Amino acid sequence: EELKQFIHAAHSRNIKVFFDIITNHTADIIKYQECHGSENLLKSTGQPHCEYKPTDTLATDNYTPYIPQGEDKVKVPAWLNDSGVYHNQGDSNWEGESAVNGDFAGLDDLDTSQAEVVSGMTDIYKNIISRFKPDGFRIDTVKHVDMTFWQQFSPALMNYAKTQGIENFMMFGEVYSFDVSLLSQYINKAKLPSVLDFAFQGALESVLVKQEGTDVLAALFAQDNLYHHEQGYDANDLVNFTGNHDMGRFAYKLKQSEFNYTDAQMTQRTQLAYAMIYFCRGVPVIYYGDEQGFVGDGGDQDSRQDMMPSFVASYNDDDLLATEKTTADDNFDPSHPLYNAFARYASLYQQYPALRRGKQSVLYGQSTPGLFAIAREYTDDNGVSQRIAVVFNTSDKPQNINLPQLDKEHLLYASDLGQGAMEGLSFRLYQLN
Repeated sequence: EELKQFIHAAHSRNIKVFFDIITNHTADIIKYQECHGSENLLKSTGQPHCEYKPTDTLATDNYTPYIPQGEDKVKVPAWLNDSGVYHNQGDSNWEGESAVNGDFAGLDDLDTSQAEVVSGMTDIYKNIISRFKPDGFRIDTVKHVDMTFWQQFSPALMNYAKTQGIENFMMFGEVYSFDVSLLSQYINKAKLPSVLDFAFQGALESVLVKQEGTDVLAALFAQDNLYHHEQGYDANDLVNFTGNHDMGRFAYKLKQSEFNYTDAQMTQRTQLAYAMIYFCRGVPVIYYGDEQGFVGDGGDQDSRQDMMPSFVASYNDDDLLATEKTTADDNFDPSHPLYNAFARYASLYQQYPALRRGKQSVLYGQSTPGLFAIAREYTDDNGVSQRIAVVFNTSDKPQNINLPQLDKEHLLYASDLGQGAMEGLSFRLYQLN
């Protein structure tokens, strides 16, 4: 009931609620006699892990799975307690078939090729949709599930949500890969509406952390045609982000850079990274705490600082960006410079439909740090068109660009104070005729 009240309260404020769901694995309950023995059992974080057994050797070399006493009914629904619906081939080494069939760091890996698993998982999340009416799902560990599962699961849930009156239900998958050819398969082959755009995140890191040329971005966007969904989804539906709870924060990557960026430079580059995920094609996502200058000490748990005052020593020794606070303080500060920058971006994003839905084309890129220009064009249902250009400067030095369609008269917004050349680490928006 509390969850239903929360979702209702969010919807009354025009806030959408997405559930983070998983179909790949369950809790670490199943053990293997040949690996774990029967005493002093370790959970998934323990060592040693169990060597993966390839499928073609299972006839003669396999594990004998068992469920420890007292844990045979802990999973819900009940069918998840049957060890026969799992692969039971040992721990994944993240390569080859083990990436799909192996236990995820000890977590019990479901055999998602079985019809019982497909129907069972579909029923679980249909139940979530009908009971709570969320606005969509973020799907965990997508590439560790076989493709045929998604081809059945995704359309079934998207269609079911419509029967429940949720017309704009959306799902996006976590496919942890920087390869566009692989990412796009989960849209045009697996039939997921969208994925997290790890390839864009990687390009941002190349351009703004490693100071590679802006042609890296041009090359990335040149592959947008690979993202096609039979229901009409495209690259505009990809989910843009700069860092996350697994890989770590963008600010941490800046901090570790060989370029020894100052606090001010890290703040500027973080601002520009977020401007890119707001104004380039795709849906922008802010990783909580980035707007408060959180940095972290790496990936996974080291990037999951508390917004409320923390008692975790490894968090509280961080030097946060653009503030004297630490994570030991309350960090819900709407006056923080990054908070204010992201709020400005959000306002522009809402003000100009072309920045949300416009078809994107690349106007300019270069092989060195510097300028990158795109155009966004959108025509609404009444036939009214809007064309906007966005020009980014990834260099810390002023840059000039000579594009005839960009002039001062049509300047909509400038993040720098320069009157002529674009100042370093800045962007501008232009209205195009």
